[in-house]
Amino acid sequence: MPDTADVLARDDAERRAWLLDDIAYDVTLDLGDGRGDTFLSTSRVTFGCTQPGVDTFIDLNATELVAATLNGRPLPAAAFNGHRLHLDDPAADNDLEIVARCAFQHTGTGLHRFVDPADDAVYLHTQFEPFDAHTVYACFDQPDLKARFALTALAPSHWTVVSNEPVASRRSTSTDGVDVWRFERTPVISPYITAVVAGPLHAVIDDSGDVPLGLYCRESLAQYLEPEEMFSVTRAGLAFYAEIFACPYPFTKYDQLFVPEFNWGAMENAGCVTFSESYLFRSRVTDAARTSRAATNLHELAHMWFGNLVTMRWWGDLWLNESFATFVSFWALAERTAFSSAWVQFINRE
Repeated sequence: MPDTADVLARDDAERRAWLLDDIAYDVTLDLGDGRGDTFLSTSRVTFGCTQPGVDTFIDLNATELVAATLNGRPLPAAAFNGHRLHLDDPAADNDLEIVARCAFQHTGTGLHRFVDPADDAVYLHTQFEPFDAHTVYACFDQPDLKARFALTALAPSHWTVVSNEPVASRRSTSTDGVDVWRFERTPVISPYITAVVAGPLHAVIDDSGDVPLGLYCRESLAQYLEPEEMFSVTRAGLAFYAEIFACPYPFTKYDQLFVPEFNWGAMENAGCVTFSESYLFRSRVTDAARTSRAATNLHELAHMWFGNLVTMRWWGDLWLNESFATFVSFWALAERTAFSSAWVQFINRE
């Protein structure tokens, strides 16, 4: 019987990591107006195979496989079982092209879609940890198969699209109200920390320092954004981590985006961190609540080094990834911010 469960066993991941190298992705997402059930996802994947001829697979959870070719050879429909595409007889160097129709999600995973009840605006954001990048584009979806990613997104012209790297170009396709956003290619990162956030976003930009900072939320919540406090904590963390890790910030820019219906407190996508909107305070809150938000800010920032630059091979080491980020975030708070009593909260809550 074919395997119909969308899971990745560690043994399969280890075999694939042994087999593949030199991976790069060019991904194009046609988001439409965000109001349909699906979007078009196109991936061109180049990769090396250390044992040519040994079969492998690429992860893809899609409602429809439109087309797939490996080194110019069409792959049969039977090679796709709904969540994996079987790759038979790979060469030493490979060029794989996949066009698929993928579904918008409503559970806070994959490419999540939200319609704002305040103004009927559509917002999209991704959440890929641990194993959901392949619900948006075809990829070798495991943390130790790092690659460089070049993303292109087609979206309504009144939207803003944010990803891991700065915008390389933005152009209108015609008079149809669609813009094409092309982003710079990432450094070598894991699939689970790639990201896309899109919609009529409210933005505040601070490019006064060495690392450009951006802060985003949906338009209807703009009054609650508090950019001065967020930027102050972030700048303090950037300086502190660069010093204690003896390594400058490893990415090009640092955007923080508050997104609706988020399952987690925040997620450390490289240069494109997403936060729960629960951190947008709608009324006066306690110092403890502000300390908690600042700690989350610096926790995710710590992951840019420990988690994103240096990455666990498998999810069994997640405890170290998270524990270390929590420890150094409170250290940074106490040493470099107005939250100098942060260790008290650490002792009481952590």
